[in-house]
Formats: sequence, structure tokens, C-alpha cells
Amino acid sequence: MISKNYNKTNFHSHTFCVFTEVAIAEIQNRAVNYKSKSGSSYYFTEIGVYRLSNHWGRVANCKWRLESVNSTSNSKTRLGFALWTSFHNDNDYEKLYFITVNFDKKTTNYHHKNSIEYSEKVLYRTSTEVTKTIKIIRNLFANDSWAKHFEYQDIDELRKTIIKNLITTNKSLQEIKKELRG
Repeated sequence: MISKNYNKTNFHSHTFCVFTEVAIAEIQNRAVNYKSKSGSSYYFTEIGVYRLSNHWGRVANCKWRLESVNSTSNSKTRLGFALWTSFHNDNDYEKLYFITVNFDKKTTNYHHKNSIEYSEKVLYRTSTEVTKTIKIIRNLFANDSWAKHFEYQDIDELRKTIIKNLITTNKSLQEIKKELRG
């Protein structure tokens, strides 16, 4: 796959990007370069873009996530910054994404295959497949009722085994459960 160079003229069309939350003070002396119909403001620089918005995730035909670092703000409106090199192509038919899990925090997320280096075994999926799998993983973290049909010593280890199978194979949750029950 050829990597596309993104800039202020094309970053907003079918892209995936993870913005990093930054302080509002970073745009204090900047003029807005573009204001969207939904109210988001964009500030372009040579190396990237600031986005001031109250909505993240699905943005028009893009998937833009905001990662907060020690944010103490209660406001829904947040400022994010992303380098132009942080934007990657997005579509619904290619297997462009993989899933990561933080078992300590009981969180899961997805990443574009060109966005980060990852040393563990990964399985690339379409955005639809990722959405379905993340929903299953979040349900496994949220409750324990699924475990009543298992004999186990440590539910967290059982959960970890199931989730690792979900993110590294094409097996369904039912297939994984059946294999583990023997």
C-alpha cells in the first residue's frame, strides 16, 4: 500500500488519526483557518493541525480519536493536535486496523496498521470487524455473567485468554468458549 501524504487540503477525507489533547493556550494567538458546519475549528501549521471540537470518533467520513493526557477539564470541547504524518487512509473494505487491550485498565482500542509499531501478534480487520470485536471485549470486561459456564480459578486469567484469542484469531466468541470448555 502506498502511503499518502496528508496536508490541509486532504486530511479531512476518509482518514484515521489519533490527535493528542493539548492546552487551549496553544491556539491563543492563532486565527481559525477553517470552521466546519458542526462547529469544529481547525488551525493549520506546517507540521500538522489543531482541532477544537466537542465531538470525536466518527467525524463525517473520518475516524479521529482524541487521546487525553492527564486532562482535568470537564468541558466536552477539547483541543487536539496531530501531525500530518499521523493521518492514514481509511475505508470500510480493507483490513486496516488491529486491536490492542490494556488488561490492567480494562480498556481496548483500535489502531491503523500504519500508525504505530506493535510487537505482539496482531490480526488486521476491517473497521466493521473491529467495531464488533471491541464491543464483545468491552462486554467481557463489564460483567462476569458469561463465566458461569466455565470452571476456573481466576476469572481475570480466563478473560485474558478469551480476549487474546479474540484479537489474534478469526474465531468467534462462541468458538473460543467452546474450545475452552473442552
